[in-house]
Amino acid sequence: MTPAARLQSAIEITDQIVAAALAKGPPADRILADWFRTRRFAGSKDRRAIRELVYRAVRACGPIPQSGRAAMLRLAEEDRSLPPYFDGSPYGPAPTAEGEPAAEGGVAPGWLAKRLASSGIAGAEAQALLGRAPLDIRVNALKASRATIELPLPGEPLAAPHGLRLPPGTPVERWEAFDQGLVEVQDGGSQLACEAVAARRGETIVDLCAGAGGKTLALAAAMRGEGRLIAADTDRTRLQRLAPRAERAGATIQESILLNPGRELPALAAWHGQADAVLVDAPCSGTGTWRRNPEARWRLDPAALKQLGTLQRHLLEIAAALVRPGGRLIYVTCSLLDEEGPSRTDAFLAAHPEWTADPPPLPLGAPRGPGWRLEPARDGVDGFFIARLLRP
Repeated sequence: MTPAARLQSAIEITDQIVAAALAKGPPADRILADWFRTRRFAGSKDRRAIRELVYRAVRACGPIPQSGRAAMLRLAEEDRSLPPYFDGSPYGPAPTAEGEPAAEGGVAPGWLAKRLASSGIAGAEAQALLGRAPLDIRVNALKASRATIELPLPGEPLAAPHGLRLPPGTPVERWEAFDQGLVEVQDGGSQLACEAVAARRGETIVDLCAGAGGKTLALAAAMRGEGRLIAADTDRTRLQRLAPRAERAGATIQESILLNPGRELPALAAWHGQADAVLVDAPCSGTGTWRRNPEARWRLDPAALKQLGTLQRHLLEIAAALVRPGGRLIYVTCSLLDEEGPSRTDAFLAAHPEWTADPPPLPLGAPRGPGWRLEPARDGVDGFFIARLLRP
């Protein structure tokens, strides 16, 4: 493919990403995969170049752009190698018209950028949310040790005790070590959130929002197969992925529970007041993970953020009912918005004055309200808010 044809292809894909963001459709990575699957003429170099153009254009726009072409014109204002390819050549984009507008730049839509700024994320801290994410793995302590494991690439040790950082694009999932369950792909910040649970052998621990089980497997490794680990979620498809992952990892999951939204507590009746720890990895805006999903900021609006807040309050109340006296509740969001972190935790503590905050002593991050915050700019990991709350 010519450079102009690659550019036009990137414009067409970005058009689909914009439409999907408006309609709450499939994510960008799926759109790219589907596009490449039906265009066998695109070689490996073409696919890499097109993918790079698409994600650079998405990151270059703050508010959702009018079109893929407007997004690419915005990128062309930053990358002066691109304007000559708007030449009208076969399979290339049409020439730029006089006064043709480019999309607006910035970190996020205006309302969202303001909320980030009020949460202490502005300037370089905000810009770092749109950088390229690293590739981190967790060595499975049930089967291997970070100090002795032999991998095709050695990796850079992370602050998380079992974490290694590899070059982006490393084909970890094709490694024999991955097939054998020796390693899992997991961001260093996510690993530290699991460390905040302080899971120990013999405990009863509930992962209330287990999803596909990334954090569940880390908890299982910390428990060394001793105790009771319960994974619960309302998403059947994601929860079904946990069993094969656990088998590969050699992890023991006591029970997986599919929850009905609004009827969670009856399904968890056996664990009321029984858990030493409950992890609430709550659904949130995902502002801390934009490096991996930059188009996610176009899918968010004030109404959706309000709905997420209602769900977070609901999940905290469920978790509180499961924690035994003397136990702990760990509330985690991959968000940098105070309304989903410190403010949400403050509201819980105000409603439950007998509970106390116990910020986890993590090797990265800094205090934020009653909890702890990890930031991409400062800590080099995904953004997280982590609060540990103790029941007397």
